[in-house]
Amino acid sequence: MGKWLGRSGQGVIVAGMCLLGLAGCNSAGGLTSPDVTNAPAAGFVEIKPGSEEEFIMNVGRRVYFSKGSSVVSDEAKQTLQNQAKWLKDNRKWLVKVQGHADDPGSEAAQKTLSTKRADAVVAELVKLGVPSQRVWAKGYGVERPVTDCDDVACQSQNRRVVVNLREEYDDSAPQAR
Repeated sequence: MGKWLGRSGQGVIVAGMCLLGLAGCNSAGGLTSPDVTNAPAAGFVEIKPGSEEEFIMNVGRRVYFSKGSSVVSDEAKQTLQNQAKWLKDNRKWLVKVQGHADDPGSEAAQKTLSTKRADAVVAELVKLGVPSQRVWAKGYGVERPVTDCDDVACQSQNRRVVVNLREEYDDSAPQAR
C-alpha cells in the first residue's frame, strides 16, 4: 500500500487511499502524501451560476468606506456595478445591505453612520437598476466587527457594508411589515 509515514498510522491510510484512487496524491522517493495544493476549496467545489457562492467568490459582497464617511468611493462603485449586474441577472435573490462602523464616537453615532453607509449602498444599487422592493438596509454600528484591534489598517476592515443575499425578508425589512 505504500510506506509508513508516521507513528499514528496516517501514512498507511493516506497511501492506501491514493492507491485506491480515493484522494489526489503526490509521491516522491517512494513516499505518498495527499495533494493538498491542488485540492478544491471546501464548500466551493462546484459553484453554480446564480448561487450565493458565485456571488461571494466572483462578484464580491463587501464595500469599504473612509473613516467617518458614508460616501461611496469610486472603487466601491465598481463593486456595486458588478453586484447590480449580477442581481439583475439573478432575480430570485433579495438583498439585505448591512452597514458597519468602527470610527470614533458614541455607539449611537456609530449606529447612525453604519445606517447611512447601508442606505448609500442601497441607493447606488437602486440607481443601477436593482428594484427597490428587493433591497433593504440595516445599520449595526460596532455590534459585528470583522476584527477587534487597535491598528488603523485593521480597524478599517470594520468600516464596511456587506451585501447579503436572502431568500425571504427578515424582521428588519420594511417590505416584510
